[in-house]
Amino acid sequence: MLLLKRKKNWGLPSGKRLTRLTLTSEAASRLPSPRRGEIWSADLESPPTRHWVLIVSLDSRNQSENVDTVLIVPFGSHGAEGPTTILLPPGETGLPVASWLKGHFITTLPKARLRDRAPRALSSRRMREVCFIIRRAFDPDAPWEG
Repeated sequence: MLLLKRKKNWGLPSGKRLTRLTLTSEAASRLPSPRRGEIWSADLESPPTRHWVLIVSLDSRNQSENVDTVLIVPFGSHGAEGPTTILLPPGETGLPVASWLKGHFITTLPKARLRDRAPRALSSRRMREVCFIIRRAFDPDAPWEG
């Protein structure tokens, strides 16, 4: 269970109060500390289902005790060649089978839902390719040689 502390409003008139929940330092220190390019198993969906995910957020966010989420792209077992997908072989990921990354499924995930780190991380060259598939999900002018 995570411990949260409340921060009061930001100078708003009374009656218009916002409350922001932040992690206590004790709770933050118990969260996983992922790095960009690492592959983790994580509990996605509700009820939780275990999936492999790639951490794509910057390490300044990942390592911050003030941020309790990371940006991830989930792996999938099915896919098709396209501007927002990459097929990664098992030898590159360390996963048991070839897996698809789909940049259009980028999302935030609470660090508390990360479970186990895979032994391999993606190379910086491959992470640049991942950034391109994410960009192509929202930028029609992003380059693609497909």
